[in-house]
Amino acid sequence: METSTTITDLDADSLAECGRYLDLQDLSNMAMSCKFLKTVAYSDSIWQRWFSEHWPLQMPSTFSQASGVRESYLARRTALRQFKFVDPLAAQFHTDAKPFNHLLLDKNNDIIFSQGSVIQIMKMGSIFSGRDFVVTLNDHNARITCMRLFPLSETSLFRSETQREENVLVTSSCDHSIRLWWKGSCQRCFRGHNGPVSTLSDKLLGDGSGKVFASGGEDGTVRLWSLSSSGKRGQQALKATLYGHAKPVKLMTVAGHKTSLLVTISKDSKVRVWDTTTSSAVRSSCCVGMTSVLGAPVDMKCYESLLFVAAGSSVSTIDLRTMQRVITAAIGQHEVYSFDILPSKSLICTGGDGKAMLWDIRKSQETLKPEPVIEVDGHTGPVTLLHMDPYKIVTGGPEDDHVNVWELDTGTQTNTLACSSDEGPNSNPGCSAMAADGCRIVTASCGTEDGLVWFRDFTDATCPVSSSHEDKPASKFWDPQCYGDTENSDD
Repeated sequence: METSTTITDLDADSLAECGRYLDLQDLSNMAMSCKFLKTVAYSDSIWQRWFSEHWPLQMPSTFSQASGVRESYLARRTALRQFKFVDPLAAQFHTDAKPFNHLLLDKNNDIIFSQGSVIQIMKMGSIFSGRDFVVTLNDHNARITCMRLFPLSETSLFRSETQREENVLVTSSCDHSIRLWWKGSCQRCFRGHNGPVSTLSDKLLGDGSGKVFASGGEDGTVRLWSLSSSGKRGQQALKATLYGHAKPVKLMTVAGHKTSLLVTISKDSKVRVWDTTTSSAVRSSCCVGMTSVLGAPVDMKCYESLLFVAAGSSVSTIDLRTMQRVITAAIGQHEVYSFDILPSKSLICTGGDGKAMLWDIRKSQETLKPEPVIEVDGHTGPVTLLHMDPYKIVTGGPEDDHVNVWELDTGTQTNTLACSSDEGPNSNPGCSAMAADGCRIVTASCGTEDGLVWFRDFTDATCPVSSSHEDKPASKFWDPQCYGDTENSDD
């Protein structure tokens, strides 16, 4: 009689050795499969490997039995993403004394920002190698209005699998043009709008081959462009022109549940939903939904079939399947200057006058007068800069020379990061742009004499914000050298 062998017939040590080669997502899936495999996935040997690979210099000599290696790894990972340290890898760059219009942080640590019609790319990977690390792009003849990063693999420039992780930069301008940049030069120029181009879609539209991006202009039109078109001037790149808005198009986003749906909002707060799969080149019949919101539009984002629109003094949530408003949140502020969403936790964050508010979508749905679950202040003017992720909220504004960092779950402030230099009074007042991603953040401020771009990376930080010689933290993973304790400094 044949007997079958299952994975649970193997001993825990053998499975743990195999688990050392899994990534975090696979370990999580393993832990959720059954109790036995959960025990294996939590093995110290697996998490010691993760700890030593990411932070070999902070590897403790021993781990407390109360917490264990996995808990220490996750605690340090969380603390790094909440910027709870005073010693990040930091670099400052001085630029022209011009306002910063846009700021992006690429996954390769490239910092991309625009000042007027000029774009600069700072390649952080080259800064310590002695090579030139600043690339200046100045083909536009007027102010940059929007910047997006799209996958190189979706363009006609894609040649090799080694390039699959690379991005191209797409920018729009008041000079009526859209430009595609790669390797430090303009590769395509798209023209068609009868006026300044005001915005670009946040993602590509469509599935499979033939993806397009969208642009909106002061002429009230929405235009669809192919990234796979060849030719320096982007010949035959214009795939469609969508008419329907009576006022300039201000914002646009791609629906989460159906990537062929484009949502646009015009200056008069009219919202339109377009089905971009319609084949005719010039059309208005592909508008499949319309509604409007109160107040001037500030920003909008999509998650699945829900559209979140910040306008005036509130954030409205619209179901794109029915075009009905299902939730209205953040109605306690006089004006919303910025907002962000965290759908996985049903949270909305809004920036107001001097403070930011966190709203639970589920609670807002249950009451006629929703109340914020957390309020964070610390700014003297409008909070125009806002970032939210599963670990933190970062807030900033043009009247403060710093940004504040807050724990998402508690609203506790974890750090304050300066945006301006200390050279002279008010040399770089106010924070005009910000971008954050995981353990990294970059800020930009503009003064009367120069501009300042400040990059920080907390990935390998060791000294916590609350460090002192007298008050050592209980956590086991921080470097004892931060506190003058050299007993285990070689561990």
